Amino acid sequence: MTLELAVDIMRNLLQTALLLAIPILGTATVVGLLVSFIQSITSLQEQTLTFVPKLVCVSLAIVLSANFILKTLTDFCISMFNMIPNMAQ
Repeated sequence: MTLELAVDIMRNLLQTALLLAIPILGTATVVGLLVSFIQSITSLQEQTLTFVPKLVCVSLAIVLSANFILKTLTDFCISMFNMIPNMAQ
């Protein structure tokens, strides 16, 4: 395995991981900011008020993006398996 191939594999791995994490982390960030904004306006500082909406929205984001995540992971795995013959050189 050459250094260029190893760097290319790592680059693809990191790009795929970031692409898969964006819908979930983005949803958690946006919902967290909205809930914090509402809490600061209403002066409610209840801990469960931040946890429950994030849990519901992140769960919904996972369900809605499951098809995209599965397809992306499948494509990544197929491309990695196709690169195995190149690694022996």
